[in-house]
Amino acid sequence: MALQDRLDKFKKQQEKCQATLSSIAASQKSASHGSANGKNVPPAVKFSNDTERLQHINSIRKAPVGAQMKRVIDLLLETRQALTPEQINQSCYVDIKANKDVFENLRKNPKVNYDGQRFSYKSKYGLKDKTELLQLIRKYPEGLAVIDLKDAYPTVMEDLQALKAAGQIWLLSNFDSQEDIAYPNDPKLHIKVDDDLKQLFRSIELPRDMIDIEKDLQKNGMKPATNTAKRRSAAQIQGISSKPKPKKKKSEINKRTKLTNAHLPELFQNLNNS
Repeated sequence: MALQDRLDKFKKQQEKCQATLSSIAASQKSASHGSANGKNVPPAVKFSNDTERLQHINSIRKAPVGAQMKRVIDLLLETRQALTPEQINQSCYVDIKANKDVFENLRKNPKVNYDGQRFSYKSKYGLKDKTELLQLIRKYPEGLAVIDLKDAYPTVMEDLQALKAAGQIWLLSNFDSQEDIAYPNDPKLHIKVDDDLKQLFRSIELPRDMIDIEKDLQKNGMKPATNTAKRRSAAQIQGISSKPKPKKKKSEINKRTKLTNAHLPELFQNLNNS
């Protein structure tokens, strides 16, 4: 009886395995038939990819407050749109609602505008186009720093170059900060200078020593861009002579010079007869 029971049990296991194999074969056949009919089966989401995305989001939300603020401000600058905290979270994974420090610092940031519901980028000058840009520059005859205009609107730098090419503004560099300054070039301020005055200006002889030039500038209330006295004293301390090295006198060819290129007489037409 025990042997018969074992045989019956083994037979049932074989039947179960056969049924499993048949169901697998049937499912594969239906999948291939569906793809042949143009039905695309959506690929399964890999757990590893989803884990990587979640780790990326987690690293952003655990970053310092300043780093999270930068991500949000960069997003607002790029989009130039007013976004809700939910939209910001979807775009750059910074959860403003869950992080009170990020929320409060963004609300108080001078580059961010918050109307109670949405955050948007706030430039120093609210400009929209080239016309408003020119109007603003003309209000500052003493000059306007370009760095304060760079984020006014996306094409502001191209418009600055266009206004310069049209002769409507000047773009000059500041000696102290090396930053460009935009000055208005008002046609009403164009002055015609007489030739006699130009000649008088050009006939003024400047001192040969830079120290004397700097002293004259200071006497007239202007700040020199250089400090020659300081540079020379520093050079002396380091053992470097501030005087330019005399140039070596170029040796001239004379009759005593041994000529090795006698077959090229045109090279020696200017021989010194002395």
